[in-house]
Amino acid sequence: MNQRAYLDHNATSPLRPEVREAVLAAMDLEGNPSSVHAEGRAARQVVEEARIKVAGLAGARPEDVIFTSGGTEANGLALAPPPGGDAWHVYLSAIEHPSVLAGGRFPEDARTIVPVTSDGVVDLDFLAERIGKDRADGVRPFVSLMAANNETGALQPVAEAAGIVREAGGLLHTDAVQVAGRLPIHMAALGADMVALSAHKMGGPKGVGALVLAEGASVRPLMTGGGQEGRRRPGTENVAGIAGFGAAAELAARELRQMDRLARLRDELEAGVQAIAGDAVVFSKAVPRLPNTSSIAVPGLKAETLVIGLDLAGVAVSAGSACSSGKVETSHVLAAMGAAPETARAAIRLSLGFGNGDHDIQVFLGAFSGLVKRLRKDAREAA
Repeated sequence: MNQRAYLDHNATSPLRPEVREAVLAAMDLEGNPSSVHAEGRAARQVVEEARIKVAGLAGARPEDVIFTSGGTEANGLALAPPPGGDAWHVYLSAIEHPSVLAGGRFPEDARTIVPVTSDGVVDLDFLAERIGKDRADGVRPFVSLMAANNETGALQPVAEAAGIVREAGGLLHTDAVQVAGRLPIHMAALGADMVALSAHKMGGPKGVGALVLAEGASVRPLMTGGGQEGRRRPGTENVAGIAGFGAAAELAARELRQMDRLARLRDELEAGVQAIAGDAVVFSKAVPRLPNTSSIAVPGLKAETLVIGLDLAGVAVSAGSACSSGKVETSHVLAAMGAAPETARAAIRLSLGFGNGDHDIQVFLGAFSGLVKRLRKDAREAA
């Protein structure tokens, strides 16, 4: 396994050694963090120290961090009409994660999908026009716009969208799961009212995330029955997972400067791909992207065949998002960008992380070159 090249960090980033130590130490704690005795206070201290670290990564106050079971739950917790008598409408970009596109607790007739450009960036003119029309009818906007797309890496104009939403008296939620630990995040600079995070995208444990609120923002709980997380997310806290999340957040904040190295590796990878297959398409290449993410397609080759062939050659990549029950399906993101179906079906995603280096890029390019040559030879012979 040590010889394999793992290039699927956007699906999950391997657990970091420092995080594993924090998780194991927390698992030895005996108390419930809601108990007032010494054992309970020890567990509570671990949770609150992690809350401070996650808040630091997001540029927020610790008391505004709500721990959840992951990014999907954080998105679901956010996506609800605020209480009160106002009518609300939710606007979702067409490239959002499925947990956002599901619309949360907004009724179907109160949802609008906002298109994106061919480069995968949300159409702000469309958003502003629709919000303006609906606001004239007394409807308040709730916008969900991810900070960066998980498939293409395309960065989204969250701060600009926040200005449109704020002027209309609305709220903005952003799924920052892929940005956290890869680019700086600050709640005030984003202008978001709610930001979703996930630990395992930054080398933390799976099954823990957070919804971070702007000062003064509130949410409608998904569940009731307990006072944990300020009565915003009931249930005994996942102390070990939260401890690991805190450790991962601290490391990620400290190592943001390494992203320039990953951007160099990504560019090297893409140049190599286009040298091997001159007709290869790199999606969203013309716009600012995450430094670690590349979505590529070689026309005529199927993503499923490439993913399996690369896996057999010792390289882990994915076809689009990793949130489709293990299925390789046509990407809704690339479809929203207007990619031809045959091109979208050929797309694979490569995403780099803290453990990757030049060797991984060379392993991938060697495997990719051999696979492309063989598949094209087979196609010629079949014709």
